[in-house]
Amino acid sequence: MTVAVQGGSVQGGAGRGRSGPIGRIKKSYNKHWYAWAMVAPVVLVLVALVLIPLIRGIYLTFTDATSENVGRTIGVNHIPDSFKWVGLQHYQEILSGADGQFWPHFVWTIFWTAACVTLHYGIGLSLAMMLNRKMRGRTVYRILLILPWAVPTFVTVFSWRLILADDGGILNTVLGAMHLPEPGWLSDTTWQRVAAIGVNTWVGVPFMMLSLLGGLQAVPAELYEAAEMDGATPWQRFRHITLPGLRPVSATVILLGTIWTFNQFNVIFLLFGATGGEDTQILITWAYRLGFGQTPRDYAGAATYGVLVLSMLIVFATFYRRWQARGEQAVLR
Repeated sequence: MTVAVQGGSVQGGAGRGRSGPIGRIKKSYNKHWYAWAMVAPVVLVLVALVLIPLIRGIYLTFTDATSENVGRTIGVNHIPDSFKWVGLQHYQEILSGADGQFWPHFVWTIFWTAACVTLHYGIGLSLAMMLNRKMRGRTVYRILLILPWAVPTFVTVFSWRLILADDGGILNTVLGAMHLPEPGWLSDTTWQRVAAIGVNTWVGVPFMMLSLLGGLQAVPAELYEAAEMDGATPWQRFRHITLPGLRPVSATVILLGTIWTFNQFNVIFLLFGATGGEDTQILITWAYRLGFGQTPRDYAGAATYGVLVLSMLIVFATFYRRWQARGEQAVLR
């Protein structure tokens, strides 16, 4: 009897071993091998294009790598790496403010992100509510409002450069004809920031509008009818029906909008060029300038900025999703 029990326990332990993580993976592969085969090319591409460069970038942050000491091949001659390990020196210099660049760019990046996402959401929601009503020519309006998002970003930004040019720009020409001040949209720091926020708002509003329009169409019309019959004002209907009904969509688009805007390289770089003023650079464009816009190229410094940006976005996304989950649980209670 004792032996049987022991044998049973051994068999049970072996069964549990086979049902562990490795066993579950093998079972999944045997059952869904075709799915693994279809996913494998995508995984390999992501490893080659994302994971390996990320690991390489993290490694460079602990070195003093520049364009002068990184290995390279010239003809048949190969020059090996000569950079040294410096540990956390770059992180210490950047976060302590010793480089004199991180915190000013960080503050501007936060303001830029908050301003753009607020404008994206506010204008997008207003346009979505307008298009959600029954009106003549609604399809035409939708097409026209989607165009800024459908046109490639570089075409849009170059068009805005022609409009905002300090000398001979369309906007300043109109302002001059009206005997109004002609700001230096592409030369003065303050007006550069205003122009950057304006152009990015133009680019980002259509996506927010389309997403929120889909959310509005999913809110049952019976709720509005019942609220109207109960005497609810338009503001009360908006506050107690529209906003709660849009909560899932709003949470997603605000998170995506924040991540995209925080990393919005195209607008800043294309609007002001590689040699634009330092005060208008956000963190991601400043990292690019360190790595590719100066001599010698500071690969280690640029990689450190990139890792810090990635870390901040991961922390923000984590806390934001937790905050949203708590809000949803409070509503369910």
